[in-house]
Amino acid sequence: MDILFKNIKQLVQVRETPIDFVAGSAMKTLPILANAFLLVKDGLIADFGTMAACPEIANIKTIDATGSILMPSWCDSHTHLVYAGNRIDEFVDKINGLSYEEIAKRGGGILNSAKKMALISEDELYEESAIRIEEIIAQGTGAVEIKSGYGLSLDAELKMLRVIKRLQANYPIAIKATFLGAHAIPEKYKNDKQGYLDLLANEIMPIIAQEELAEYVDIFCETGYFSAEDTEFILQEGKKHGLIPKIHVNQFTSIGGVQVGVKHQALSVDHLEVLSDTDLETLKNSKTMPVALPSCSYFLGIPYTPARKMLDAGLPLALASDYNPGSTPSGNMNFVVATACIKMKLTPEEAINAATINGAYAMGLAKELGSITIGKKANLILTKPIHSYAEIPYNFATNKIEKVFIEGKIKL
Repeated sequence: MDILFKNIKQLVQVRETPIDFVAGSAMKTLPILANAFLLVKDGLIADFGTMAACPEIANIKTIDATGSILMPSWCDSHTHLVYAGNRIDEFVDKINGLSYEEIAKRGGGILNSAKKMALISEDELYEESAIRIEEIIAQGTGAVEIKSGYGLSLDAELKMLRVIKRLQANYPIAIKATFLGAHAIPEKYKNDKQGYLDLLANEIMPIIAQEELAEYVDIFCETGYFSAEDTEFILQEGKKHGLIPKIHVNQFTSIGGVQVGVKHQALSVDHLEVLSDTDLETLKNSKTMPVALPSCSYFLGIPYTPARKMLDAGLPLALASDYNPGSTPSGNMNFVVATACIKMKLTPEEAINAATINGAYAMGLAKELGSITIGKKANLILTKPIHSYAEIPYNFATNKIEKVFIEGKIKL
C-alpha cells in the first residue's frame, strides 16, 4: 500500500545517513522533523521532509497526522514468547516471598515450562503463540526475536523452532529465531551436564542447520546453570553450524560470560543486571550490543541494568521485553521504554534510541528497520494526538498508539 502521511507533528528517529547503532552521549540525540510528511511506496520509506516540500500525488491514500507523532516501530530483540500455558502459580509464590532461585529449586521456573512444552501439540503451541504475536504488533512492535529453550529435549526444542518458522511465514513483521537449548539443565541430565551439551551440539544443531530453523545460538551463562566454559563450548559449536552467538549473561552473577561473548563476537549480551568494571571495559570498543530487560527487573524485583553507568562510559544499549511466562509475562515495549526512563534514568531520547535503532542492530536488522531512512521497511507507529514523543513513557500505563503499520499496511 502506498501512503502519504501529511502534517506530522513530529517525525521521530530521522536518519538520512544510515547508521548501525548509537552509543554513549550520542544516545541523548533523537533527530526529529516537525510539521513533516512521509511517503511510503511498496512497503518501504520512499521520501520524507517538511510540509513545505510535500509532493502533490494523485490517487494515493493520504493520512492526516495533525497533532500526532510518526516513528519507527519497536524492535524487540529478546523474547521467549513461544511457550505453553502460563506460570501464574509461581507469580503467587513470588508474592508470598519466594525468590526466582527458590522457585527453580522446587521444580518451577524453566523446568516447569519444559514440562508444559512436552505435553502441548505443535498446532496448539502455534495458536497460543500467534495470539501473542498479534498482541505485540498492536502494541507497536514491528520486529521481534524469539528463542527456544523451554523444550530441553530434541523433539520439544525442534517443535518450538518449527512454530517460530510458521510464525515467520504467516506474519509480516520481522521475526528472528534463536536456539536456546542451553536454557537450563533438564532433569534427565542433572548429573551429566556435558552429556546434555553434547546432545545440543551433536544432535539438535545439525537438524537446525539442515531445516534452517534458527539464525542465532544462545545460552544462559549463570551460576547454577551454565559456566563460562560451557558458554564457550556452545558458541563454538553453534558457529560451526552457521549460528551467530547471543548470550543471557550477568542476570544474578558475573562469571566471565561477557568476556566469552565479546571473544566470539556475540551480536548481543542480554540482561546485565550485574555488571563489573571488568565487564564494562570488555564491552568498550566491541561490536557486541548490551541489551537491558527492565520489565524483567520490575517483575522479579531484582536490580536494573546500570544503564546510566554504561552510557556514561560510552557504550550503546538496546532495550527488549524478555516476554516469557516466568519473569516477564508481557511484550509491551511501551512499558519497557517507560520503565527504562522511570527506573533506569534514561531520557526519553535514549530509551527510544535503545528500543528502535539499537534494538534493530541487536537482531541483525539495522539495515532494514529502526529508523526513518529511505529504503527501510515502513514499519511505523502513528500515535494519537500527543504533546511529544516523551509522552509515551510519561503516560506509562496509557495507550498512546492510534495505528500500527507493517510494511505500509495498517495492522491496528
